[in-house]
Amino acid sequence: MSTISSKIDIKDLSRQQLTDWLGDRGMRSFRTDQIMRWIYLQQADDFDTMTNLGKTLRADLTESFVNPRLQVDDERVSADGSLKLLFRLHDGHHIETVLIPEKEHYTLCISSQVGCAQGCRFCMTARGGFVRNLSAGEIISQVRDFQRRVHEKGDMPLTNIVLMGMGEPLANYNNVVQALDIITDGNFGLKFSTRRVTLSTAGLVPKMADLGRDSQVNLAVSLNAANDETRSRLMPINRKYPLDQLITACRRYPLPPRRKITFEYILMQGVNDGLDDARQLVKLLHGVKAKINLIPFNEHPGSDFKRPDAGQISRFQEFVAGHHYTVMVRHSKGQDIGAACGQLRGARDEGRGTRGE
Repeated sequence: MSTISSKIDIKDLSRQQLTDWLGDRGMRSFRTDQIMRWIYLQQADDFDTMTNLGKTLRADLTESFVNPRLQVDDERVSADGSLKLLFRLHDGHHIETVLIPEKEHYTLCISSQVGCAQGCRFCMTARGGFVRNLSAGEIISQVRDFQRRVHEKGDMPLTNIVLMGMGEPLANYNNVVQALDIITDGNFGLKFSTRRVTLSTAGLVPKMADLGRDSQVNLAVSLNAANDETRSRLMPINRKYPLDQLITACRRYPLPPRRKITFEYILMQGVNDGLDDARQLVKLLHGVKAKINLIPFNEHPGSDFKRPDAGQISRFQEFVAGHHYTVMVRHSKGQDIGAACGQLRGARDEGRGTRGE
């Protein structure tokens, strides 16, 4: 749990933990609903404003907990409307969160760790290494804080959440699942539909089955290659959990009705964008309830990889779609503000000669 002084961020408590805390003080469980409604539905920050709670309970909450907002250290707005915030955490570390405008709604891309230990060669976050896991409250706060911003803006609703920011969500499993419980709580939490929340993993195979048991959110797999040689070169995790294990886990994944696993495939020129690669991808995903997002590589300083030209992207898409897969090309937004994972944090930390520690 994250702490400020000796007090605990109340958002780090699960529903059951809050109920137990109240029970230890002789309080009935309906108080849990009241407190959660204040924090998540009414966006209250100060316990003293929770007027349907008794003075004694409000004093106990103030003595034991804090309910902070994340501190904004930098803010960038793209020409396409994407908004990226660099949040400074209570210990001085930084995370990034990006609000992405769609046609009639916003999607929020949130982080689950400070840095990342997976070491994917194409990823900016990997260059800074792994620092620590985010607490459940820090994950929730990204959504809660942006939810208030969007409400004040008033143009479109925030309906979709993707855990595709900094970090590997399944490597911070307990905190991520606890946060998802609050984010998708339709009564007293943040009220996001599980159909509109997507968790992306690099392929931590043992935790995928756990996620299918513990949560109903959508699963996305960062695939990026359809043979072990290329994928192991791009993503070191493939050496531990090669493609046969990963795809077997996908076939066994307990999907809710009418849902599919999303496979994210970053197209890199001369690396994985040829028709042979497309042919291998079709074969690899045979028998999996799959949809495929092709993502042309978002070039950034220091990377050896290049974005394929438009013709090559189209040829790859057409080949895979011709084999009866749903295939979308997802063009990166916010390129003018460094919206790809880790770019803003990386620039800040490199400028200070530190990883943000």
